[in-house]
Amino acid sequence: MESINISEFRANLLSYLKKAKEGTELNITSHGEVLATIVPPINRSKQARAKLEELAKTAAIGDVISPIDNEWDVMK
Repeated sequence: MESINISEFRANLLSYLKKAKEGTELNITSHGEVLATIVPPINRSKQARAKLEELAKTAAIGDVISPIDNEWDVMK
């Protein structure tokens, strides 16, 4: 995480926003005190894919084509 004084941030706003977009987290400070934190935008499709991949690790895949051995009550 990079710390930048507010006056430096104002003077080079576009370059710092570009850094944030590329993944750098920025702390904006004034007199050594953190005023704000700029974080990269959330890529929702990557976030959703990561959640699906985690869920896929817990899935149990069995034989869904072959008939089952026991009849269901509704089938009687």
